[in-house]
This record gives sequence, C-alpha cells and structure tokens, in this order.
Amino acid sequence: MRESDIPEILKLDLFRNMESANFDRLMRGAYVQMFPPQVDLTQEGDRADFLHVLMSGSVELYASWNGNDSTMAIVRPVSTFILAATVRDAPYLMSSRTMEKSRIIMLPSGDVRDVFDKDAGFARAVVTELAQCYRSVVKSSKNLKLRSSIERLANYMLRKSAEYGADEFRLPLEKRALASYLGMTPENLSRAIKALGPYGVEVKGYDVRLTQKDDLTGLAKPTLGIDDQRF
Repeated sequence: MRESDIPEILKLDLFRNMESANFDRLMRGAYVQMFPPQVDLTQEGDRADFLHVLMSGSVELYASWNGNDSTMAIVRPVSTFILAATVRDAPYLMSSRTMEKSRIIMLPSGDVRDVFDKDAGFARAVVTELAQCYRSVVKSSKNLKLRSSIERLANYMLRKSAEYGADEFRLPLEKRALASYLGMTPENLSRAIKALGPYGVEVKGYDVRLTQKDDLTGLAKPTLGIDDQRF
C-alpha cells in the first residue's frame, strides 16, 4: 500500500481513533487494489480472509440458493464489507462483486481481530459499524415485509431523489439488480413502474423524473424507522 493512501484511510471512522502503533500494525498487511466491474470479491460459504473497505465505486452483496440469486445490499463509499464475518472468523453469508470500477482496501482478517482485542478505540468503531449494519438489516426486513412492491418502489424513488437533491436522476442500478434488491421479479418491477405513472413517476430507460412528489409521498408514506439511513 502506498504511503499516500494513509491520510485518506485515517479519515475513516473505523480507524480515526486508533492508537498509532496499532494502526501501523494493521496497515502493514493491508493493500489497496483497483478492481474492474463484475469482479467476484468474496464467495458465500468461504472463510473471511480479508476485511474489505470500499473507497470508490460500488459493490453488490448477493446470496444464492437452489439456483436463485438475490441482491441483499448495495455498498457505496466509504464502507466496510463484510465486517461481521471478519470479527467472528466465520464464513461469508453473502457473496460480493464489483458493479463498477472500484477501489478497495483489503485488511487481513487475523490482523483485524488481533488489533480489535488490543485497541479500545478501534473496538468501539467496529461495534458502531456492526450496529449500523444490524439496523440497516432490520430496516430492509421491515421494508420487504410491511410494504407492497409498489410502496417499496415508491419509497426507493423518493430516497434517490433526496440523495441526488433533484427530481430528475438516473437509476444507479441495472433494472435486474434493482428488482432483486426490492424483492421483485423484473416483470413485477416493470408493472410497478407503470403503476406509479399516475403518481408522477416517469421512467425512460434509466432516467427518472418525478413530477408529483406530494402524490408519490402520500402513496409511499416514508418513515424514519425504515427509510432514514442516518439512524
């Protein structure tokens, strides 16, 4: 890993409050790599050899069973994945692959666990990260179990509009991946998009335009307990 990468890494919440000696020890075995799109990074069921920290790009976390794949989460910078498997020295419960050109820090899992036992600041940061991941899983489960497919899509559109700060934006996912992420088939996604037409949702290819946000919000009924990712 280049010395020039160190200041950027030290800005991350996970490493910010570490003792310098422990940080140096953790970084000795780390390296930064640029991956092209559609590269498999981890495989479900394999042992967690590395903790990955996504610095740029995006990564899809997905699971497979009986010939079916499902998108579990989309990781965006700056974030770790899959931290729980590293801390527990357990197999990955999800696979991961890059969705676009991505820059990733790879930290040997054994070193992460060793430093976790020795550095209180790092341990607190790890627990905070795990707590955030747990709450995201609960919110995702509530979204899937309590809402219809149309309501899930409506809230997704409102969240993306808020993230981009605009009523016109481009979908960041292929529609296949978006359907899987929202717990739909591609055919159900197409029907849900049409159903949102009367609420001012215009979709042409990957370009989205929201023309009646009040009506869309009335349908979606967004709530802090599901849709606000800050908490």
